[in-house]
Amino acid sequence: MKENWIAERLLYIRNLKSPNDQQRLLLLLSEKEERTAEDNRKLNFLLKAEWAEVKAHKARSDVARIVQAEKDSALKARDRELYQAAGLLILAGLVDTKTGTPVNDRGELLGALLGMAKVPANDPIRTEWKRTGDALIASKEKARAVI
Repeated sequence: MKENWIAERLLYIRNLKSPNDQQRLLLLLSEKEERTAEDNRKLNFLLKAEWAEVKAHKARSDVARIVQAEKDSALKARDRELYQAAGLLILAGLVDTKTGTPVNDRGELLGALLGMAKVPANDPIRTEWKRTGDALIASKEKARAVI
């Protein structure tokens, strides 16, 4: 281990409010004027353990960052889907684009959506709704591509 790292780590441990037993022993042995061979063996072992603890802490931090990035990514994807759903309401003329408020009464809009949710998946009206919706989406995408 590098002497520089050891000196920095010992300084760090000295500044801790409550070092653990291992760290206290490490400080005690490092500050001992006349160390025996057994003391040096213990000191080296404690330094290796401290090095391993620092590495483990870094690994845990890296893993936590990766997990948080995955959570953020999933949340971002969810938000994107919600914005796209809101965009569909805007395309249908049910939500004002400037204010984001429904054009119709909220209860009326919700009632219409609940009615739609009750229509069975194999009902022919759903095929007609899909055909009409796909045509509007395609025309908007085509118009956007021209711009």
